[in-house]
Amino acid sequence: MTITRLECWVFRVPIEIPVKTSFGTMTSRPAVFLRVSAKDGAWGWGEVFCNFPQVGAEHRARLVESLFAPLLEGSPTDDPPRVRQNLDSQVRRLAIQCGEPGPFAQIIGAIDQALWDMAGRRAGKPLWQLLGTGPEAGNRVQVYASGLGPNDVAKMALEKREEGYRAFKFKVGFGPEKDRANFTEIRAALGNDAVIMVDANQAWAPEEAAHRIAELTPFHPYWVEEPIAADELIPDWQELARRCGVPLAAGENLRGLDEFADALSAEYLSFIQPDVAKWGGISGGREVAQLARRHGATFCPHWLGGGIGLAASLHLRAALGPEGFAEVDANPNPLREEVFNPKPVKGWVTLTDAPGLGVELNLERLQRYLVPH
Repeated sequence: MTITRLECWVFRVPIEIPVKTSFGTMTSRPAVFLRVSAKDGAWGWGEVFCNFPQVGAEHRARLVESLFAPLLEGSPTDDPPRVRQNLDSQVRRLAIQCGEPGPFAQIIGAIDQALWDMAGRRAGKPLWQLLGTGPEAGNRVQVYASGLGPNDVAKMALEKREEGYRAFKFKVGFGPEKDRANFTEIRAALGNDAVIMVDANQAWAPEEAAHRIAELTPFHPYWVEEPIAADELIPDWQELARRCGVPLAAGENLRGLDEFADALSAEYLSFIQPDVAKWGGISGGREVAQLARRHGATFCPHWLGGGIGLAASLHLRAALGPEGFAEVDANPNPLREEVFNPKPVKGWVTLTDAPGLGVELNLERLQRYLVPH
């Protein structure tokens, strides 16, 4: 039941239309997929966050192979939270020394995913069922189409509605005129009753954010995501929540249970959005979800990567009950589409009964996207 091997692969797909945010642009879609193997022949898959910087995928893979593979060898596989905690402890000082707590946390999150996938495979159960602890657990999860814009937002939204989505999130932070024009366009296309979120990707300073949100309020956003930097002072977040009157969402750029606990205790977020490949994996995400429930916030996991992390996010959300949303990227990405590509029906995805994450990589099929590291 001990770990014998940790392997990883780096994939990169050039894209015709760059994916733009208020802070940067993706000109390719990268993914770092890793596999943990155990002495009894079991294995599991995980995914490491690597969207930014665009050269970061190869670097993270080198960290996996040079640092984490030797550390992980011989570790137990039957207790993913304990393995995650042990790894956190083992690399804590090194992460401080080299200034890379983020990449370290991302790799540990992926290892945690892989160990949960392995646990589900061993048990012969899908992960949503293995994680589920009460009558609320199920195999269905409400999803929204994410990453729309900053151009052709209505066209993209209508295409996604045809595919079965009923909630949509587009990017703001490209100037007041552009943001208002996009919201006017998408509301006209989808109607007044459609669930529409906006994501500013930390675009605004605290003193500006309330004004920018006020300009969007007449369009009735379901939430405004990361209107200010994730590390702004809690009083700034609280003041913004008090002034704007629109539910706020964040969490993909928080790291560590203490940061999530502080944010939830301060009660400025209506929606909390940890990312299973940026911090905590499935174990940490479940802890955040439990905190969120106690503080009256809704757990909506963040995801904008490949298919393995998407599967992990959906299984985690489904295991916790039907409330909330999970994010599905609307932009083309073969590393998602050829790995795990759920099809929503009237806004809901139904997960299968396949064991673990229900995903098995076809490495031969993905060979054309493989890059050296």
